[in-house]
This record gives sequence, structure tokens and C-alpha cells, in this order.
Amino acid sequence: MPYKITEICNGCGSCARLCPVKAITGEKKSLHTIAEMICIDCGTCGRICPQKAVLGVDGVACMPVKRSEWPKPSVSLKTCMGCHVCIEACPVGCLAMSDVPRKGGIDAYPYLKDEKACIACEFCRRECPVDAVTMQRPLKAQQD
Repeated sequence: MPYKITEICNGCGSCARLCPVKAITGEKKSLHTIAEMICIDCGTCGRICPQKAVLGVDGVACMPVKRSEWPKPSVSLKTCMGCHVCIEACPVGCLAMSDVPRKGGIDAYPYLKDEKACIACEFCRRECPVDAVTMQRPLKAQQD
């Protein structure tokens, strides 16, 4: 079951603006809907909704999280094998391969190129075949 927007939606449009596949539609100040066939279950809509109007895949209302607290991918260069899977899994293209090889190595490595674009979907972490990607809250959020 994909994410679903409930009738408590106030039509603010936050979810539609951040949806990486444009699965959310609706008029301003009106109930929005998610196209089940398009939704990729990234959870961005649930994290951003201030009304708690989004039900997750488990049917439970998602809790909003400040964008400044969304976890970001961190790549372990010791474990990473430079396969590009994390980059291909990212629906917003916020990861990229480095232009230079890792220290003491001959191959490039993935890194978070565009932190603001990251939607904390964790697809990169889930798809990594060697568990080299972890999700970490930004340092400022960790100190709060």
C-alpha cells in the first residue's frame, strides 16, 4: 500500500512540491491525492506534512520532521566498492561520484553532492550491496 493523504489535508502543497516523482496533485487549500501507480514510497510527503495528514505504507499517520533534521547519507570509504548503486537508487540525484580517487586508491567514490536536495528516503542505504551507506542526522540537529 503506498502513502495516502487523509481528509485532514489543508492543501498547503508542501508534499507536492517535494515529491520527487510528482505523484501528488491537488489545488491550493484543497485535499491533495497521491497517485498509487506513480508513488515510490520514499516517505517525503509524510516527513514534510505539517498537518499529519499522510498515512505511511503501514496505514499509520506519519509524523512531520524538520528538514534540518532529516538524516543524510554518509559513505564509508573503507567498505564502499564504488559500484554506483547508491547513485542510481537516488530519486533526486543528490549523490555523485568524486572527481578524484579516494585517498590511496585508484577509484572514485560516491559522496553527497547536493545536501539540500536529499529527501532522506534512504534508498541509497537500502540498495548498497556492502552496507557502506549509513544515514546520519546533520551535526546541528544532533546537538539539539
